[in-house]
Amino acid sequence: MEKKKKVLELKNISKSFPGVKALDEVSFSVEEGTVHVLVGENGAGKSTLIKIINGMYTADEGELYVFGKKVAMHSPRHMKELGIATIHQELNPVPDLTIAENIFLGRLPTRGPGIVAKKRMVEEAQKLVNDLGFSYDVKRVMRSLTVSDMQIIEIIKAISVNAKIIIMDEPTSSITEGEVAVLHEQIHRLKERGISIIYISHKLDELKQVGDQLTVLRDGKTISTHHIDELTTDEIITKMVGRKMDNVYPVKEAEIGEKLLEIKNLTQPNVFSNISFTLHRGEILGMSGLVGAGRTEVVRAIFGMDSYSSGEIIINGKSVEIKKVSDAIREGIIMLSEDRKLEGLVLIRSICENIGLPNLKRYRGFLLNKKREREDAQEMKEKLAIKTPTIGTEAQNLSGGNQQKVVIAKWLLQNPVVFIMDEPTRGIDVGAKYEIYKIMCDLAAQGAGVIMISSELPEIIGICDRTLVMAEGRITGEVTREDFSQERIMSFALGGKAVNDEK
Repeated sequence: MEKKKKVLELKNISKSFPGVKALDEVSFSVEEGTVHVLVGENGAGKSTLIKIINGMYTADEGELYVFGKKVAMHSPRHMKELGIATIHQELNPVPDLTIAENIFLGRLPTRGPGIVAKKRMVEEAQKLVNDLGFSYDVKRVMRSLTVSDMQIIEIIKAISVNAKIIIMDEPTSSITEGEVAVLHEQIHRLKERGISIIYISHKLDELKQVGDQLTVLRDGKTISTHHIDELTTDEIITKMVGRKMDNVYPVKEAEIGEKLLEIKNLTQPNVFSNISFTLHRGEILGMSGLVGAGRTEVVRAIFGMDSYSSGEIIINGKSVEIKKVSDAIREGIIMLSEDRKLEGLVLIRSICENIGLPNLKRYRGFLLNKKREREDAQEMKEKLAIKTPTIGTEAQNLSGGNQQKVVIAKWLLQNPVVFIMDEPTRGIDVGAKYEIYKIMCDLAAQGAGVIMISSELPEIIGICDRTLVMAEGRITGEVTREDFSQERIMSFALGGKAVNDEK
């Protein structure tokens, strides 16, 4: 077999930040027309490595070669000119511009000095979208799209610049199974055109569907590189975490107690209708369904982030009125938002400040009791095993899994009775996922009730006592642990009756 040309080579790349060595002599190469999968726990160095490849960071040591030539000049613009494009996990579209304008952002076609050729831009964007098998109207404003739609547009944008190397950071973290299949099909087409892809994903079950080679990072070091078929999923996990993980999900020992939360006929026209369910003490209740089913909208209403027109929320047998977030918090309801960076953290503030922010009443006096705030933050850092040099580290410098732990930490200080978690493990590694599951089990053991929204059916089945299934803004089914199966849940998610249910 003819050996493929190397389009990207990293040789002994090292990078340090104050108090931490993010990369330690990392080496691997990417071949032309292949998908090179990069895996590792949160904090393994993947994000830092991406930023070195795309020019945002400069390595302290080591060499970077693109198409056989050593890269001396290093900036995002220069790396783009060399043919490297990046699709980031955290999307940054311009929400009030159209799809077409976002696709051509920074390179708008013109028909004279300062005059945008809008008609040509729309035609070219629409042709590109259609050719890739999608059906978006490129005149739509980005704000009107779902997160999954925005993810697809970013992929289209990267393809449109004729990049020769595309870095995809968690591209399937918030898109549906159907869209994942379309994405994988597009990746195979890109490979046929000789385009190379660096593919980062924590969804280990999809790696063999799309990858050719795989490199494992751990603690900033290259552990090994393999052909994708050389390792089993269990072997990949062992290399990632440095130990054998016998259980993906912790054993839940909490007993389910009395009724804690009751939702009756919660309705917001054109969003969700007649939502009714109960949550018990010690219970982990799943909420399943396809993207756009209305799950997030329901829990946002329960938490006071969005309004509802009718219905009733009952806590411990008492009807409560929740019109804003502070009302929910007062009643002991807490929510971990799907978008931790936008709605969960102040990225430019420290871990300590983020944990203390919703808990200022604890520290209020003539002056703010900063000593107690630091003690609480340090206790939470140790309790949740937040990997960071100090609690003074800015939240933006943490890995995704550790950012999620900070968000959980700030809410745990509220001693919630109902903890809603919306996609709590999205974009985090298998080890950090286990730690999040353990926190959920601990909350249940303490008598709290947990509601978890997840698009990953294996974790719904692995951690929940039962799950509600939604489609088109309504609850279409409920499945208990003894009846769990992916087929049964999916049939409800598609709006139909469950497999083997009587008509």
